Amino acid sequence: MIDAADFLEQARGRGVDFVTGVPCSFLTPLINAAASDPRAPWVVATSEGEAVAIAAGAWFAGRLPLVLMQNSGLGNAVNPLTSLNWPFRIPVLLAVSRRGAPDIKDEPQHELMGAITPDLLDLMRVPRVPFPAEAAGIGPALDAAAAGLAATRQPHAFVVGKDDLAPSGLDEPAAPPRPPGRRADLPGDGGLPPSRMTALALALDRLPSDAAVVATTGYCGRELFTLRDEPRFLYLVGAMGAASAVGLGIALCTPRPVIVFDGDGAALMKLGNLATIGARAPDTLIHIVFDNERHASTGGQRTVSPGIDFAGIAQACGYRLALSCRDQAGFAAALDAAAGARGPVLVHAKVSADPVPGLGRPTVAPSAVADRFRAFLGGSR
Repeated sequence: MIDAADFLEQARGRGVDFVTGVPCSFLTPLINAAASDPRAPWVVATSEGEAVAIAAGAWFAGRLPLVLMQNSGLGNAVNPLTSLNWPFRIPVLLAVSRRGAPDIKDEPQHELMGAITPDLLDLMRVPRVPFPAEAAGIGPALDAAAAGLAATRQPHAFVVGKDDLAPSGLDEPAAPPRPPGRRADLPGDGGLPPSRMTALALALDRLPSDAAVVATTGYCGRELFTLRDEPRFLYLVGAMGAASAVGLGIALCTPRPVIVFDGDGAALMKLGNLATIGARAPDTLIHIVFDNERHASTGGQRTVSPGIDFAGIAQACGYRLALSCRDQAGFAAALDAAAGARGPVLVHAKVSADPVPGLGRPTVAPSAVADRFRAFLGGSR
């Protein structure tokens, strides 16, 4: 049994300077220690997959993150671990509890995941590092993990048992009060919704040219790459729903403006991201949801977005400004308002569902995109 604060202090000495995750009773001492320590940000996420994506964003901005999760949440984290961390080669340290381990009595919902946790990590090619059993083993365990992260540039995981951590108290500061955000529906001139490619070009022209840009998977990133390719662009070729969480991780770790180009289907997949963004309230984040009411890249199937008020959700979640628009003139006005506002800002923009003929794909490998994007943010070590 080891002291959680000692573990985090020694981890900090090895470069770990960002902690995010979802609470678990086995990990309570680690979470309490992280939440009680103002030196390294503790970001509580709404899902384990969101936490992995936030950590990825922090890594792009130069941090070395630790992600805390219950093993039941590995199911939520499979997608970003395999389609974000793996192709982009994003190393994060994981501490995964093992509820339902064969040698302990636990609740029935943990039985299967408890049995398969080691195999699931192995299947995802996430190396497992033995968690230290005593204080003297903390340093060597962290050294082994750090060496693995550096050698592979892939996540490594500590698997934490029921009694591996000594109890730890919680001294978490209360969240500051947040005034309600502003909401505006911009009528425009009554014209037709622009194409997403037209809207992307308009956004690049009107928003800060030094902003980091994160584009969601599917046609959005492909259209951005077709318009032009810059080191400040991060094209998420996978990890659907993760773009806004990646953007949040970046915005929490750099003063640079951050723009997230999202889609209605992707945003709906991870609506919890909006709650975390509103709670953390980064001043520099502009979140644009392009809504064509379709899953365009998979054949144009309809989403449920016609009944969704994304701007209303963002306002309720704590965004400082939430805007909606239905045509090109309204979108231009929304961009101007967003550029001059304190974030986080959400723009819900209707766009046409017309496909772009002959649309290509990014020709730069994800790992190369990651390297140049991280260098742009000044995060390379």
